[in-house]
Amino acid sequence: MDFLTSRPQHVRSGHIRSTTVTLNTGVPQGCVLSPFLYSLFTHDCRPMYGSNSVIKFADDTTVIGLIDNNDETAYREEVQHLATWCTENNLLLNTTKTKELIVDFRRERRGSHDPIHINGMTVQPVTSFKFLGTHISEDLSWSINTSSLVKKAHQRLFFLRTLKKNQLPTTILLNFYRSTIESILTSCLTVWYGSCTVAERKAMQRVVKTAQRITGTPLPSIEEIQRKHCLRRARSILKDSSHPAHELFSLLPSGRRFRLPRTRTSRLRNSFFPRAVSLLNSSAPPIHS
Repeated sequence: MDFLTSRPQHVRSGHIRSTTVTLNTGVPQGCVLSPFLYSLFTHDCRPMYGSNSVIKFADDTTVIGLIDNNDETAYREEVQHLATWCTENNLLLNTTKTKELIVDFRRERRGSHDPIHINGMTVQPVTSFKFLGTHISEDLSWSINTSSLVKKAHQRLFFLRTLKKNQLPTTILLNFYRSTIESILTSCLTVWYGSCTVAERKAMQRVVKTAQRITGTPLPSIEEIQRKHCLRRARSILKDSSHPAHELFSLLPSGRRFRLPRTRTSRLRNSFFPRAVSLLNSSAPPIHS
């Protein structure tokens, strides 16, 4: 525990050094152990009910509740349990940044949903929310997300044109494109691209074509990149028997193809796992798990 308590720390700037202060909270910034320690100390922040899930990514925590027969008891108690856990562990839950997104595809929504309250404050209900850089909408469409990515990528094209006007070599233009434009368009690509509309895909591809004209070299399409990322992710899951989704990739008795999940809606059919299985079946021979 010496790593966490009674840790001397000072700041050095050139030849000037501040006085040393002894710290008993936090961990050194940039330390490799920091993420592991955070996961260890927040391990007991788990759901109380089987119908709920608690998703943790660094200091972002998401509570997902499956509400059946309009019974929100388990979901509401889960939210209050999280608020209590934060208080007991001396963590400040920022209610002003907390949002509630309701996904409901029933033809007729029965009754109204009363707002969630945390520490006496009302949690704002929203129709779309930016979660870890990706916009998620209540109808699970991706128009807001793709519009945001395309707009941001178009802004970067200005700098690519500037580099071209200054006659920089093609290698630098390509590096700039991949690191500042392509990386934006392909952020979390395997999650949302399969459910994009034709118009949304064309809008993204237009950015690629514009960059292609500027650089003067062929560039991979978003479709090609998505296929490559999807296959790479699927094969990574196949090789990792401890992955939570490993069992979703099961071979048929023939051992040549994977079992395709049953899907009743196009929304599920176009999601990652069914698409990944289809791509694996149409690509090289499967990797036996």
